[in-house]
This record gives sequence, structure tokens and C-alpha cells, in this order.
Amino acid sequence: MIGTTDSIPHRRRNALTGEWVTVSPQRATRPWQGEQMAEVSASSSAYDPECYLCPGNARATGACNPDYLGPWAFDNDFPALCDARAASDEAGSILVSGGHPELFTAAAVTGRCRVLCYHPDHRKTLSTLSEDEALAVVALWIAEVQSLRTKYQWVQLFENRGTAMGCSNSHPHGQIWAVDSLPNEAVKELTQQEAWFEAHGSVLLQVYREQEAALGDRLVIDNAHWTSVVPYWAVWPFETLVLPKRHIEHLDVIQPDEQRALADLLGTLLRGYDALFTTPCPYTMGWHGAPGTQATPSWQLHAHIYPPLLRSASVRKHMVGYEMLSEVQRDLTPESAALRLREAVVSAKSRLL
Repeated sequence: MIGTTDSIPHRRRNALTGEWVTVSPQRATRPWQGEQMAEVSASSSAYDPECYLCPGNARATGACNPDYLGPWAFDNDFPALCDARAASDEAGSILVSGGHPELFTAAAVTGRCRVLCYHPDHRKTLSTLSEDEALAVVALWIAEVQSLRTKYQWVQLFENRGTAMGCSNSHPHGQIWAVDSLPNEAVKELTQQEAWFEAHGSVLLQVYREQEAALGDRLVIDNAHWTSVVPYWAVWPFETLVLPKRHIEHLDVIQPDEQRALADLLGTLLRGYDALFTTPCPYTMGWHGAPGTQATPSWQLHAHIYPPLLRSASVRKHMVGYEMLSEVQRDLTPESAALRLREAVVSAKSRLL
């Protein structure tokens, strides 16, 4: 059976997107002569006078941050998207193009970009926040999603941590991009979840979570309200998926006990990542909630966590060659990755005792 082998090359289908990933476990023992990255040290100062996110500091635009004491959000000074009025002013020039209209197609896009500061202390990260501090971050996520969902079709909450993931500022923060159309990943996930719902009358990711909990091979953390697994179809070596235990369409409807359980799970999981690589582990994390505000019974809220590291803090995964031209591929099996993550979580917990 493919799910139990650690030596046979095979492909696995991503039930959430319909795409495939090649798994080549026999390559895991090959010698490595690739890139070596210097380990990243955490900031040693609670306040950085050069940081544009620290309390009281001036940003590039001249705006001054308040002396905030907890999570705080503001509109991005250099947004990737602009509001409807600004977009409509430029729409004519954006959409004009020569050639065949089916080959040269463009469309205006409007949206809003927000920056979410997690904590005033420059040294902190989600993995080092206390449970109450992490709970305050979850509360900020909920408030932002609740506000933006009524105005935009897709609300993408995400965090890039570390320079390896393109983060230009080490202050603990995340972002939200809210847009008036469905981006590519949302379209793929919606298509697969709707198809499953129509065929089976159940929620794809609810069934998947229950199956993973029963099998246990890829389970990383499980608490009263949330489950974290290395997905069967994982692309990144130590990728994880965070899933609620009841049907939830978006963050703005999770209950107080679920919020606290989520804060606990995320802190535990991210400390496990740090312990696994003995460094502040870089990652991209993002939440996928149902589009818009209309009921979407097929959709299940979930978070993706994508760390780029492969063998150690100094060796990362690159998507090149066959992966860019044909199909993504991994050497380490998801089952092996989950085992190592579980062990790292236990190690991280023991250090806190």
C-alpha cells in the first residue's frame, strides 16, 4: 500500500486542489552539496528605533505608530491593491490591450491591504507569545476578517516569517489582502470542495480530518477543537494543515473556547518547528476561509503552514527544474516528516516544564 511505504517512488493526489505531487523517498539518503544558509538569530532588543512597526516609530510615509500595548492593525502604506475608486480611475488604461482578446486578457482588481502587528515587543514571534498574547492575536484576526468579509469576496490572512520567506521586517506581524475576486488557489479549492460535497453529501476536509485522526501516521497535534497534520499530499518537506473539529466557514465564527484552543495549538506547533531546526523557523502561514458572506456548506476553514527548510536550518527546499516545468516533487515522505515534527513538539513542550 502506497501510504505505508518509504522506499517506492509514487504520486499522490491533492484532494483539495486536484493537483499531483511526486514522492521519491529513495532519494532521501542522497549526499547533499547544495546551498548552505546561515542560521538566523532572534532579535535581542525589545525595541528597534529603525523598525517601522515598533510602537511610537515613524513609518516611511511619515505616519507615526501609536504606543500600542497589544495587537494593532493599519492600512499598508504601500499596498499591492487599491480601492474601487482608484482602480476605476485607472481601469481604462489597465484593460486596453492589442492582439486577440482571448490571448491578451486583463481585468481590474480592487482590494485592501492591512498590516497586523502582533505585539509591541520586537523580539517576540507567534512561537514565543504566551497563550493569552496569542489569543489576543487570534482575536485581532477575527475582528479583521469580520470587517472585511462583508466588503470583499476573498479575505487572505497570512504571515511571512523570516528572510527565507521574503519577510523584510522581523517585528512580529502578519498581513491581510482582501480582494473583490477569487484568486487561483481559492478557485481550485472551491471547485474540489464543491465537487466532493455534491458527490458525497459531506464536507471534504471534515472527512479528511477524521480519516487522518483515525490513521495517525501524519498527525502532529490534536486538541479538543483543532487538529494539525502533515497533509498526505504535502509539497513542502514539513508543511502542515490546521483544521477545526467542527464545520466552520471562516475565522469570524469560532467560539471563545475554540479561540483559546487555537492559540494553544499554534504556539505549540510553531515552537515544535523552532525545536526541529534549532532556530526561529521561517514559514508562510495563511488561512483559507469561505468566499464572501453567503453560506458555503462545502467549505471548511483551514490554515496552511509552509516552512521552506529541508534538512536543517541551513538547507532549504527549492522549487526548480522538474518541479517548475512538470510537477512538484518531494523526497521525505509526509509520514516521516510528521514523526519528526511530533518528536520536536514533545521536545519543545519538555523545555517549557
